[in-house]
Amino acid sequence: MVTESFLPSLNGVTTSVLRVLDHLRAGGHEAIVVCPGPAPREYAGFPVHPVPALDYRGFRAAVPSRRLTKAVLDFQPDVLHAAAPFGIGAQALALARRQGIGSVAVFQTDVARYTRSYGLSLTHHAAWRWIRHVHGLADLTLAPSRASLDDLAAAGVERTMWWGRGVDSALYHPRWRTSTAGRELRERLSPHGEALIGYVGRLAPEKNVTELAPLARMRGARLVVVGDGPDRLALERTLHGTDAVLLGRMEGNELAAAYAALDVFVHTGTSETFGQTLQEAMASGLPVVAPAVGGPLDLVQAGETGYLVAPHDATALYGAVRTLVQDRGMRARMGEAGRRAILPRSWHALCEQLVDYYEGVARPLTVR
Repeated sequence: MVTESFLPSLNGVTTSVLRVLDHLRAGGHEAIVVCPGPAPREYAGFPVHPVPALDYRGFRAAVPSRRLTKAVLDFQPDVLHAAAPFGIGAQALALARRQGIGSVAVFQTDVARYTRSYGLSLTHHAAWRWIRHVHGLADLTLAPSRASLDDLAAAGVERTMWWGRGVDSALYHPRWRTSTAGRELRERLSPHGEALIGYVGRLAPEKNVTELAPLARMRGARLVVVGDGPDRLALERTLHGTDAVLLGRMEGNELAAAYAALDVFVHTGTSETFGQTLQEAMASGLPVVAPAVGGPLDLVQAGETGYLVAPHDATALYGAVRTLVQDRGMRARMGEAGRRAILPRSWHALCEQLVDYYEGVARPLTVR
């Protein structure tokens, strides 16, 4: 497992990698992890091999090195899994091809669109050329949504299949709303019965979090932001003078209680290959509002589990959220429908599918 992101960083890539490793451990498989350092030395009993990395605006970008080559060749894997490959993932896939190791690349981060968010729009086309090269090294590329598969096809990436993302519907559950933690949080955030509009995720340019600002001025509602990242100060400045609250980073039961304490979930990122926080919100019984682009197109049933709005359309976003804030019955119906929609999406089922993909590309190691 060669991943561009791992603990202690928490994001969609890390979460997916951890769930896959948990499944491999439960199934009696063997694995190692190669990732940006610093990192824990093991996870789920599997050795972790950190490689040198550099910081860029809150990201740890690993640098290709001999450590990766040695770790892979010493382990002699049946399959190499490259999670969101770009830097060390590209090195690993090239190594796998040279050594005759079957490989699966998981397209999880739309780096080409991210370049625009980080002021690097001149490199957008170069990024897609690099993505086409990197994924061309893999025996199979897996993508989590129809939009992502279409993007890869348009870029000339071949040998692609769908592989989604699971959600822990036992952890993210509406029952947290009536738990002690959920009640106390709601009483603190909504002392006068305000509807709570929530965002959960990384506070970074690609998430467009400053577009949440108009929602902080909606009558009868309060904006609640969970997460941290390089855009936190910019968001705080934008929200100055409102009663919006930034709760910072949360995990586990604390995060589950925070989701369930909300009334409406809003996402503003337009470069999502999937949208894991949308699934977690739906599992928690919330109606969701998201841009009609990328991963959300597969997740949100417009008019049934929430609303899809035009990207960067502040008026449409405000209108959709206001409709939900003003209609408690609609919130309940959409939240229940969203919960039902995500129940079949367990990590166990998706990881079993992934192991099938592994078996499809596995072949004996042949040193050339």
